[in-house]
Amino acid sequence: MFDTIIYGGTAVFEDGAVRAGIGVKDGKIAAVGELSGEEALRYVDARGCCLLPGAVDCHAHLNDPGFTWREDFETGTAAAAAGGVTTVIDMPLQNRPPLFDKKAFDAKLATLDGRAAVDYAFWGAALDYNIDDLEELDAAGCAAYKIFLGPVSDDYQTLTHETAEKVAEKAAKFGGLIGFHAEDYDIIKGLEAKFSAEGAPTRRNFLDSRPVEAELAAVRFVLGLSERLGVRAHICHVSHPAVAELIAEAQRRGAPVTAETCMHYLIFSEKELLEKGMIFKCAPPLRSEEARDALWDYVKNGVLAAICSDHSPCRADEKDEAAHGVFGAWGGISGIQSTAQLFYEYAVNRKKYPVEIMARELSANPAKIFGLYGQK
Repeated sequence: MFDTIIYGGTAVFEDGAVRAGIGVKDGKIAAVGELSGEEALRYVDARGCCLLPGAVDCHAHLNDPGFTWREDFETGTAAAAAGGVTTVIDMPLQNRPPLFDKKAFDAKLATLDGRAAVDYAFWGAALDYNIDDLEELDAAGCAAYKIFLGPVSDDYQTLTHETAEKVAEKAAKFGGLIGFHAEDYDIIKGLEAKFSAEGAPTRRNFLDSRPVEAELAAVRFVLGLSERLGVRAHICHVSHPAVAELIAEAQRRGAPVTAETCMHYLIFSEKELLEKGMIFKCAPPLRSEEARDALWDYVKNGVLAAICSDHSPCRADEKDEAAHGVFGAWGGISGIQSTAQLFYEYAVNRKKYPVEIMARELSANPAKIFGLYGQK
């Protein structure tokens, strides 16, 4: 006997959708299929509804431990649950300390124990002082390791190409996955200095300080690293179709490279930031409307294999443009609670993509990339 049977709905898988019932026992899915002869304590009529797998948000910043004035694990994972996300892979920055060794891993695990509304896994830090700790972090259970090639807040660290290569060499030895914030540090810092010297930087200056050329330069480096060393590389938050095309070319050559994008790059453009300000500040920045629209092609064809939130909330005053300027205001968009709904609206309802793209991009692919498939 099941605790609950959900009947009459359409169960959505990555390779298709079928009419099926779902049997739930002890809080877990125990069966999917024809359940008309089975008994349950409770029945739920899902006729006319799609039954989607829980989303795996593979890129989120939940700020716990250490930055909980922005958000804590309870509120962040509750928002995830409300949005249909059943697994969050939490980033290692906006943590004190960053998740850089086994001691930090154990401390974070203990801090979060019993405080999550959904399942979770951790990204580990990849810094210039913890390269020898990466294998131990892998054994502890980290799903991937995060490198910043572009500017990052003071609680983390930008790596030089030389150090990034050392990290990649280490990760290649144990099959680890390296995720890259792929923007070129020198290009960005040079443009920030130029605009600051010309007067009070504007919103347009912020966008122009992070041109697509900075993203392309960093991605070329990462692709070369991956192909040369055989290390698994994951390009985070791709913002432009030209970047996605570089990745597609490397994938066709057989490079072990995957990539993600976020809903804000698929539905917003630089127009929102120019008109409404720092609430739309993120990095890489929002691009043109033409670039936004073309990025969808790489979601549809699977080059961008995962849709994530890059959820990065903050207090309202941290976005204050008057107080901090366009370069100093916090960069991040909060979206963990709305990614799945927005993707369904834009991909399925508006673009008429097959509904199984939901299971592929939000669930199966991120689970496969981050080593959770079979559990998720």
